[in-house]
Amino acid sequence: MIINTHEAKTQLLKLLDRVSSGEEIIIAKSGKPVTKLVPCGAKTVTLGFLEGQLRVSDDFDAPLPNDILDGFYGHPGFSDEKT
Repeated sequence: MIINTHEAKTQLLKLLDRVSSGEEIIIAKSGKPVTKLVPCGAKTVTLGFLEGQLRVSDDFDAPLPNDILDGFYGHPGFSDEKT
């Protein structure tokens, strides 16, 4: 929706209600867009922006070796003290 500055000044509270429900409103001066009212929590998400730039190993979700698991879970035989 595009409105002029005069309408924006006279109907600001109504516009804020509309924006809070998710609507975006463009305010124009002399017919040219100047600004946009959007909800504060609005976020633009661009999916796939790293496509082709990352590589995930085929075994990234393979079980960890026992020595690493033992250290993580604190099994006997593991010590974090340097000798």
